[in-house]
Amino acid sequence: MFTSIFEQHKWEDIKAAIYAKTKADVEQALHNQRRTLDDFAALISPAAAAFLPDMAAISHELTLQRFGNTMQLYIPMYLSNECQNICTYCGFSLDNKIRRKTLSSAEIVQEAAAIKGMGYNHVLLVTGEAHQQVGVEYFKKALQLLRPHFANISMEVQPMDETDYAELIPLGLHGVLVYQETYHQDDYRKHHPKGRKSNFDYRLQTPDRLGQAGIHKIGLGVLIGLEDWRTDSFFTALHLQYLEKKYWQTRYSISFPRLRPFSGGLAPKVEMNDRELVQLICAYRLLNQDIELSISTREEERFRNHIVKLGVTAMSAGSRTNPGGYTVDRQSLEQFEISDERSAAEIAAMLRNQGYEPVWKDWDQVFS
Repeated sequence: MFTSIFEQHKWEDIKAAIYAKTKADVEQALHNQRRTLDDFAALISPAAAAFLPDMAAISHELTLQRFGNTMQLYIPMYLSNECQNICTYCGFSLDNKIRRKTLSSAEIVQEAAAIKGMGYNHVLLVTGEAHQQVGVEYFKKALQLLRPHFANISMEVQPMDETDYAELIPLGLHGVLVYQETYHQDDYRKHHPKGRKSNFDYRLQTPDRLGQAGIHKIGLGVLIGLEDWRTDSFFTALHLQYLEKKYWQTRYSISFPRLRPFSGGLAPKVEMNDRELVQLICAYRLLNQDIELSISTREEERFRNHIVKLGVTAMSAGSRTNPGGYTVDRQSLEQFEISDERSAAEIAAMLRNQGYEPVWKDWDQVFS
């Protein structure tokens, strides 16, 4: 389990090492052909800010070599905003007094038709964490309903046991996104005071359970703004390298959700500006040429237009973050505010104008 490796690394020691990196450390990391976690620490350090043009150029070239002039488009389908957790940063939190909704079978099919109409051939299912309302049996039914319509189905839901994942994979589950939110244990407990999500270790071990179940793809990430983003990102990279070595047949992706406003709101503890997000994206690409890097509609239109050629390989488009948001219940409360409200067709046109081909299916179908 990753827990044993995680416990060997102390947060404050890692943070100090990152902030102690020098210009010479960054230059050496840029020079190296095979980069280590120590190189990654240099590339995410404040000292690397002056080297952003160099990092961007290398990141662009490496991404072209692996993925070509293509960009995967993806879309979330929110099935439910029911949640049994209290999370200080989430619009679905149990203590947030909102109208709750879980899609029926007919409504799931209705939403699927709308998403297919946009051109998508894969979908990301998202729920709050409510085991009674949206547990394994609900997911089984949803997969059975959606599998005839999509070539790939992924999920971003509550962590489950290995046996649960093993039951869902034959029904069409292709990938699972599970964000640790933060690897800082004290802050994790502060932001998750109630519910199953308060169990830090169980969440930390979720990618191991997924790997043992034989999932095709695992998505990692932290919620940027809860803690020092450089240190959290180092632990994400540490987690990624462990998983790639142990579950080498599984594919991996990294997402970069920055804390966004929601009803009830939490201000970020640590602000990350746009240049710093570009630096982080480039650092991941320099560390790992094969990793899929994803940017959502949390980010603003202008930023997403400019990030296309800097290392990302996937963008959400036309997203709604409320259950039934495409056809069933357009006005219900969203999990967080969308920044880029352009349609999927408009995003596709933007990509083509930059010489990129939008891909409407999962990378596994493209490169298989």
